[in-house]
Amino acid sequence: MSQLEDVADQDGWRCWVCDEPVDRAISVNDPRGPSVDSRTAQKSGKKNTGDFAGAERLAHRGCNTKKGAVTAVIPWPTDLILMEPAPLIAVAERLDRKGGREVVVRCADRADADQVAAWLVDRFSRLAPKLPVTSSVEPGGGQFVVALTTARRR
Repeated sequence: MSQLEDVADQDGWRCWVCDEPVDRAISVNDPRGPSVDSRTAQKSGKKNTGDFAGAERLAHRGCNTKKGAVTAVIPWPTDLILMEPAPLIAVAERLDRKGGREVVVRCADRADADQVAAWLVDRFSRLAPKLPVTSSVEPGGGQFVVALTTARRR
């Protein structure tokens, strides 16, 4: 139980998949109970040495079971109009590996773009806590492009 407690304390008792609170009083056998998700992503014999991949994270038992051994899909806000949102796990892994800038979504209006930019920075602070990101909103082609940026890796 100490490993679970350590991982849960590190993640602030929040599920990394659904971003909802995890109740420490609920049994580990309950779908809303706590579990440790090992995110070891070693593909093609290559070892990923970044901070994001391979970390043990807190997840609800149900979120962890539903996800299984595949990459989780982190949901985007449903109250905003978003066009071609990128899969956030892949974005986090690329930014962790290479750094730099990546366009993650397009929005029809500035208000939605500003709102999703703030949401992304907040969500990444829990999704990839060791990966500090900043967001930017740029107009272009009658829409607004939202990008995330982090320091380049050496």
